[in-house]
Amino acid sequence: MEFNPYSEIEKGSFLVASPEIDSGVFNRAVIIVCEHCSAGSFGLMINKRLDLSLPEGIINVKGLVNQKIAICAGGPLQTNQMMLLHDYSKIPDQTLTLMENVFLGGDLPFLQESAADEAGPAVRLCFGYTGWSSGQLEREFMDGVWYLAKSSYKHIFETPADKVWNAVLQEMGGKYAGYSMIPEDLLLN
Repeated sequence: MEFNPYSEIEKGSFLVASPEIDSGVFNRAVIIVCEHCSAGSFGLMINKRLDLSLPEGIINVKGLVNQKIAICAGGPLQTNQMMLLHDYSKIPDQTLTLMENVFLGGDLPFLQESAADEAGPAVRLCFGYTGWSSGQLEREFMDGVWYLAKSSYKHIFETPADKVWNAVLQEMGGKYAGYSMIPEDLLLN
């Protein structure tokens, strides 16, 4: 896959952090773009799992029946805000389609019903989001901070979170595949 121009950033694309981001919340981050327009952009990190307990009024994390639910850090902005990324198409009035079989939205009853259903939908419960003001993402993209990749249901819901960054870069091929082999701890190099 060739390096795509920033004009191809669109809803449902993946933003992949370059190896230059070697610390902080965006280190090895993969973000699904939820909206991109002249006013700005926002997205959700898909590969930063959180290990936390939630009030039982929301869901009992320890007693989840649906094993396809995971809790993620969606980004550093408004980390007390909860957003649902899922593969359930039957609530179109509550969701935004990001790509084929991937939706953003839903309410607390949807989350609770999904958590209690062993055969329920795959859900990523994201706390916070990533955001860019008008032109900011394009500038970061042109500076080489982010790479643009084709999104994949598999990487959102099936690939282990700690393998997503490497897997997406491998699929991009060329120099990007080489970047995927950079160890997280350069002392291991």
